[in-house]
Amino acid sequence: MKEEDIHIEDEEQKDDPVEEEKTVATEEAQEDAEKDAEAEPAEERDPLDVALEEIESLKDKYLRQVAEFDNYRKRTLKERAELILNGGEKAIKAILPVVDDMERAMKNGANTDDPQVLRDGMELIYNKMMKTLESLGVTKIETENADFDTDLHDAEALVPGMGDDKKGKVIDCIATGYKLNDKVIRHAKVAVGQ
Repeated sequence: MKEEDIHIEDEEQKDDPVEEEKTVATEEAQEDAEKDAEAEPAEERDPLDVALEEIESLKDKYLRQVAEFDNYRKRTLKERAELILNGGEKAIKAILPVVDDMERAMKNGANTDDPQVLRDGMELIYNKMMKTLESLGVTKIETENADFDTDLHDAEALVPGMGDDKKGKVIDCIATGYKLNDKVIRHAKVAVGQ
């Protein structure tokens, strides 16, 4: 063999795709091995240290949640106390003009001897009071010719001998009942036919 033949064989081996793949594969394997060697120190952390770090993280989250809930509880208790103390403010503000009218009527009642003027004044004040209560959601429980209903009425008396058509019906209203937004706040005291 001549020297030229040897060089040609070397060149043929360089052009061989199988040889190139082997070389590339070897280089990639070396790079992967280097990466693994670099990653190993990070993975070599003590599992106990990792667990302790995780415990500290969870403990911190837990303490923050407990503190947040405690603040929420305190805030809602404070708001509830304020509502209880000042909850009637709206109703009182609505009723104060009616009280003013009553004071004016009493003051002017001493200046007149006509009972009809006093009655008219009292009726105006009563109507204003009922409108104020309606604006706050208070309504009267109707009792006239109504069937007796234990959810709305409180039977104070039973009236016998009223006939079959009046049996179980409200005969007379002794005290008016009221609802606040469809909730009975005072039952109507009535006499019922027997």
